[in-house]
Amino acid sequence: MTTTHIDGVSVTTTASVYFDGKCVSHGITFADGTKKSVGVILPATLTFNTGAPEVMECVAGSCEYRLAGTETWVKSSPGENFSIPGNAKFDIRVTEPYHYICHFG
Repeated sequence: MTTTHIDGVSVTTTASVYFDGKCVSHGITFADGTKKSVGVILPATLTFNTGAPEVMECVAGSCEYRLAGTETWVKSSPGENFSIPGNAKFDIRVTEPYHYICHFG
């Protein structure tokens, strides 16, 4: 199921902007202290590094991703997600705006 609305959160109003504006996100914090980010990646092929493990949830658009050490690109569409281990790299390839929620930890 695709997340369409998030209630009861605090939102960081200043965006985090990466890759010359190709990725823009806002941090959100839940009442229990859980942190996530919501954002969009514009058409590009980018490489991200993780600190903590992450789950990328596709809200709209689509992407293809490739985890470090693999050669296979895997598609992620609305309602789907994929996991990235902590302290890892992954490539993401986007041909249309990819709207996501990043779940940390």
